[in-house]
Amino acid sequence: MRGSDLPQSEGEKGGGVGAKGLTEASEGGCALVTGASRGIGAETARLLAQDGWTVGVNCRADTDGAGEVVRQITEAGGKALMVKGDVSESSDVDSIFEQLEQSVGPVRVLVNNAGTRDDMLAISLGDDAWLKVIETNLSAAFRTTRRALMPMVRGRWGRIVNVASIVGMRANPGQANYAASKAGLIGFTKTVAAEVARRNVTVNAVAPGFIRTAMTSDVGEELLRAIPARRAGAPGDVAACIRFLVTPAAGYITGATIPIDGGLSA
Repeated sequence: MRGSDLPQSEGEKGGGVGAKGLTEASEGGCALVTGASRGIGAETARLLAQDGWTVGVNCRADTDGAGEVVRQITEAGGKALMVKGDVSESSDVDSIFEQLEQSVGPVRVLVNNAGTRDDMLAISLGDDAWLKVIETNLSAAFRTTRRALMPMVRGRWGRIVNVASIVGMRANPGQANYAASKAGLIGFTKTVAAEVARRNVTVNAVAPGFIRTAMTSDVGEELLRAIPARRAGAPGDVAACIRFLVTPAAGYITGATIPIDGGLSA
């Protein structure tokens, strides 16, 4: 489907969420953050809730972590609900969206944060390790984006942010599967952004560098010496950028990939 073939909506005739601000948009739907039980996803969920969004806190298995994020949000006066499901499975993606649509409304903000690693030199990398990383990091983002887009297009307002990595922009030996998944995510971001830009739907990516999370707990401290900022990033550094990309102020930013790496990729 080409951009010009997308269905018209009432928003095309002058109405729609696109003509309104963030408050009106959040009242007409919700935000979904995948892989939100900890790290970047959890911090993003908390910040979006502070901005008035009802947040779907997704997890595959860590219900304790996701439940704690929901508790923190609600105790701070925000709104959130846990939506369990494996976003690498099409049936689970449908279930996640249906639960949110029935409980809150359409997904107006989608943050594709769920990710995994399985590092090994390419010469020794098995099919299972390759497919697991590609399915979780890239194919899952395709499926959730596809499911989210039609309501966004019809409502003439939407925000999609994909959490890529600077590894998708540069070599990192031992991570051929991870690098391929994140490079693919960047290309996917650019293409979908061009397809839906006319409908006031933006699609962007952030590319974190060395961020202290459970996924990077085994990364050696010697990497810090290569970072101009001379420190590792925090999940909040990435979440703050995602938070901005969701706002009306970022409405003219689409198809971009923003490194968040303390200058590592400069």
